[in-house]
Amino acid sequence: MVETKSTKRYEKIKHLGEGQFANVYKAKDNVTGEVVAIKKIKLGSRHEAKDGINRTALREIKLLKEIHHENIISLRDVIGNKSSISLVFDFMETDLEHLIKDTTIILSSPHIKNIMMQTFLGLNFLHANFILHRDLKPNNLLMNNMGRVKITDFGLARFFGSPSRVYTHQVVTRWYRSPELLYAAKSYGVNVDIWAMGCIFAELLLRNPIFPGESDLDQLVKIYRFLGTPTEDDWALMKQLPDYVEFTENYPRMDFKAVFTAAGDSAIDLLERMFEFDPLKRWNTDQCLGSMYFQIEPYACDDSELPLPNKNQNASKRRRILRDGPESPPRRRLVFD
Repeated sequence: MVETKSTKRYEKIKHLGEGQFANVYKAKDNVTGEVVAIKKIKLGSRHEAKDGINRTALREIKLLKEIHHENIISLRDVIGNKSSISLVFDFMETDLEHLIKDTTIILSSPHIKNIMMQTFLGLNFLHANFILHRDLKPNNLLMNNMGRVKITDFGLARFFGSPSRVYTHQVVTRWYRSPELLYAAKSYGVNVDIWAMGCIFAELLLRNPIFPGESDLDQLVKIYRFLGTPTEDDWALMKQLPDYVEFTENYPRMDFKAVFTAAGDSAIDLLERMFEFDPLKRWNTDQCLGSMYFQIEPYACDDSELPLPNKNQNASKRRRILRDGPESPPRRRLVFD
């Protein structure tokens, strides 16, 4: 990675959005001519830095400088000054959340299989390099107009490996949080990312979040109403977790085939393996990638065949022109900033 000494290298094109701690811009790299995304992180006060805002940015920089994979976002540059740090990334046209919510787009089995495979390949690389992402969700899976899927947002990511290391359970957006995290587990591994992948897979199939809990307790209720209330045979160490709560109601397990009506047996089997209550029984990325789901027809489509929102709009425009002929050019108007 090359660190830029001058911010003049990048020309802002458009403000894409603002979060609590950062602004994101679309910009042009005047050296390469490429379009990039710039995440401008506000450093804030010393008190804010003590609360972890700066540490989050530094953690993301440290991790992304060390990892390079086609399904993981690339950190191209870092620009620092007194009031902010700007991170320069690949520009990606959309994310999985937008794709799922766009009801004009049909997601076929080959499309979903491609998205899952690309994401698993990126996650497999992270886990092989002893990195937990800890915040996998649809809007952290970016997509470009060539159909490439890339994992992004490493603010909560951690290296793992030491058996005595204690982690916080306040990670992963609640809807994608595994049961052990909801019970405040302090020691965990790659299994928390696999559970989140199960939630993403289910959301691709249903076009809606599968466990949209409003609190940690409500999250557990929604999980149990779908998967059934776990017993000690399902999850032997469940009662030893710090925030374990005994549920008086025994919810029955729902029939996966009745819920995921368009999914085949291999897809349902993979889902069930990712939704094991016991983290030790949950499949890892190697097992998921080697599952029958990816080995049988219909196979994953080519990246270029993914129905991205921009492509969909362009195709719709071409169809309209073929049907109605070209529209009259719009009147030009002056815009004053």
